[in-house]
Formats: sequence, C-alpha cells, structure tokens
Amino acid sequence: QVRLAESGGGLVTAGGSLTLSCAASGRFDSINAMGWYRQALGKQRELVASIGSGGHTNYADSAKDRFTISRDSAENTVYLLMNSLKPEDTARYVCYADTRFVVNVEGASRELRSWGQGTQVTVSS
Repeated sequence: QVRLAESGGGLVTAGGSLTLSCAASGRFDSINAMGWYRQALGKQRELVASIGSGGHTNYADSAKDRFTISRDSAENTVYLLMNSLKPEDTARYVCYADTRFVVNVEGASRELRSWGQGTQVTVSS
C-alpha cells in the first residue's frame, strides 16, 4: 500500500559526500514527518535526522553541522545530504514516513509509520 524507494547509498572515501533520497508512493493522503535511521554493526539503531511537514528538523549530535535533511512535499520525497563523511558513518540507512489516511467524510484520519528497505553507506579510511 505504501512503498518507500531509497537510493544514493554507496562506497565513498573519508571526507566525501553522498546524498540519499527516499520517495513515497502508494495509497495515502498526506505525510507528516519523514526521516532516516541508521543501523551499524555493534551499535543500536540511531535516528540520524527527521523533518516535519512544516520544515522543522532534528539531528543526531553526530550528524549536526555535517548532514542536512530536506524534503519535497509535492513529490513526497525526503533527502539527506551527508558531507565530510567519516568511517563511523558506515551503516545501513533506512527511511521512514509517517503517512496519513483519511478515515471518513468528516476528515478524521489515522497515521501509520512506513519503512523503506534501507540503503548501505560505506565510508573507507
């Protein structure tokens, strides 16, 4: 019903940059927040960055001043620009979207968090 297509991962040397993209498609009426988690070997899942429907952003401390999250609401797409990449950034990056569905004619809605399959980012020393 809701699909998130991620792209942009790959192999890069330390100090390089990558831009991740995540496009939502399927049956939904709108999207509230979107963002990115990452899962690295030996570490807990971490929320890297998120962005609300109004543009408010949150970043993990490790991502501040290096990463930038943005979105194109018309295209239901979220981006993560990653600069000055470090080997510690190596992880599988997973996109999420809080999708809304209209329940009835009065406009009531419900919300469901949808997940992508993830894209691998590997940063070499």
